[in-house]
Amino acid sequence: MLESKQLEDLAAKLSQVVPPGLRGLRAELEQNFRAVLRANLERFDLVSRERFDVQAELLARTQSRLAALEKRLKALEQKQSA
Repeated sequence: MLESKQLEDLAAKLSQVVPPGLRGLRAELEQNFRAVLRANLERFDLVSRERFDVQAELLARTQSRLAALEKRLKALEQKQSA
């Protein structure tokens, strides 16, 4: 999930691109941007990059072990049928 500082930076950047006629509402818009971003991000089931990397590594190891077990099973089946 976005860290608080990243969320603040994004809300500030959004408020900076507000048309000149709405500059007086900039603080209010920035606050609204922040609230909308938080509300929408909380709906997603996000994980940190670190946790994603750990899970990806675990999956790779599991796939490797599964391939080795499948190869071993195939060899045992061939041995048994011979």
